[in-house]
Amino acid sequence: MTVQPRAFALVGDRYHNADYIRTALGKSLVRDLGLHIDFSDEVTRLSADTMASYELLIIFRDGMLWPDGYGLKAHYPGCDAETEPVSVPPVPAMTPRTVPWITPEQGRAVRAFVDEGGAALFYHNTTYISPDNEDFRHVQGSVTQGHPAVRPYRVEITNKDHPITRDVSDFVVTDEQHFMVYDKDPGHVLAESVNDDGHTFKDLGTRCQAAWAYDYGKGRVAYLAPGHTVPALWNPEYEKLQRNAVRWLLRQT
Repeated sequence: MTVQPRAFALVGDRYHNADYIRTALGKSLVRDLGLHIDFSDEVTRLSADTMASYELLIIFRDGMLWPDGYGLKAHYPGCDAETEPVSVPPVPAMTPRTVPWITPEQGRAVRAFVDEGGAALFYHNTTYISPDNEDFRHVQGSVTQGHPAVRPYRVEITNKDHPITRDVSDFVVTDEQHFMVYDKDPGHVLAESVNDDGHTFKDLGTRCQAAWAYDYGKGRVAYLAPGHTVPALWNPEYEKLQRNAVRWLLRQT
């Protein structure tokens, strides 16, 4: 059960705060599996020098920074969305804008880390990093097409013969159903997200790839789509899938 290698986890963004990710993975992967994880929400720490000290890279965040804030009327947790903001003296109005944080050097570093034998576990909204970096997209394996609001969907295990899906049954979560363009061999797909109520997103239908894994150079890659809430991350079947993924990535299964 004990997993000794060390992981570096880059987590947290505007819509996915680092605290719930640390809480969720702190149970499923640290306490229950024995993996040592160093968490950080500082994007500049993603570098070749940082990754050199670890066997596993975990990324659980999108690709955006908001240097001018979120707007004066942005809703914050604990605040009534209808409350008019007041500041004395007034806060200068700034138009919210996003900028990508990943640099060409960081993309090359991620690619080299895995190609040379490292392991990478990508969660949920990492598909939003791919539009801004081809090296990252080549490793992660997809690029976002967006997602609808949080709603229930089923994760259907489509490859039951892989070590990552061993003893994992289909499960239902209430979560963001992420849709993406998957770039790699269809044979690497392990699971799909399915909206059994028939709800679609744009013109993309009711289902999309939700988990995959493959060898990449001398290393290994896995992606798992659910992850917008702690209850989704703690679904018992999904916890098994996550722990199996770590073991497979670290060649312990």
